Amino acid sequence: MLGNLQAARIQTVKDHMALECTHEWDKVIDTFEHPRYEMHATGAVFDGAKEVLGYFHSSRDAFPDLKNEIIAIGAADDTDVVLVEFWLEGTHQGVFSVNGKIYEPTGRKFRVRMAASFEFAQGSNKIICERPYSCQDAKLRALGLL
Repeated sequence: MLGNLQAARIQTVKDHMALECTHEWDKVIDTFEHPRYEMHATGAVFDGAKEVLGYFHSSRDAFPDLKNEIIAIGAADDTDVVLVEFWLEGTHQGVFSVNGKIYEPTGRKFRVRMAASFEFAQGSNKIICERPYSCQDAKLRALGLL
């Protein structure tokens, strides 16, 4: 059975991911002690509220209906990390750039399975870093562009 802190952290991640789907960016930022994303696929880092908000907006340019659906979520009592597996899906409605190549909107939908780790400040239910993990070309393959 999880302790109160881990249960609160899991709820924070659930809230964070739900707020991303509804584009409530200020509330998403409030789930952080310090907003930070480290993108496994590209190596890009978005540090601080301004950069993270820029990432949110740019990622929705190509996929304005981008949303996630949690498959599994968990945490151990002796860590500061929550792990989540989820489906990411959206419709390609804007220009999408990958590896310097531009893909014009196709109107196609994609759905890819991903994972993310959420690191928390010690003793807190505030996130200090989200690290999404996926293959860099997963969206392209799912859209039929590779």
